Amino acid sequence: MKKIIKIILQRLCVLVFPELKTTPENIPVLTTLKCGVIQKIFRINAHVPWPVHWTSQIREPSKIKRGTRFPGLSLNCYIDARNGILIGKNTWIGPRVSLISMNHDIENFNNYIKTTPIIIGANCWIAANATLLPGVELGDHTVVAAGAVVNKSFPSGNQIIGGVPAKVIQAINPYAPSEK
Repeated sequence: MKKIIKIILQRLCVLVFPELKTTPENIPVLTTLKCGVIQKIFRINAHVPWPVHWTSQIREPSKIKRGTRFPGLSLNCYIDARNGILIGKNTWIGPRVSLISMNHDIENFNNYIKTTPIIIGANCWIAANATLLPGVELGDHTVVAAGAVVNKSFPSGNQIIGGVPAKVIQAINPYAPSEK
């Protein structure tokens, strides 16, 4: 019976967010439906084509190329993609994370500086309250510690970074997905 209910809920999710047809089965169904109701009926984050938590804010979702997970599904995320954000497969973004791809010109605050997009590799985890600033590139399987401010690139991968400003804390083994 539980399996039937889950299948029905997953199909409802696809009705609300048609792009979920190409998303793996492990979507958080109840959260997705709650976000869908708020996005489609109350029009909060209605401009975003994937499920986003109602407390999160997404700027320029058309400039986000996401992997298999949904940026902004955690609460209170701020994602500004005006310079672009590329997110690899199976990248987890925690609550209150800020991804800020554009910065103000320090000589005229009304102007913005164009730079390269934020690039986050596959199998990364951006923990709670972390901030990634413009032009940052993270290699595959990079874990960003809670509260870190990442203002430079760490393209190597298989590492934990943290601190303000972020630095490499330790190297880690390659990502090993669990098999079901």
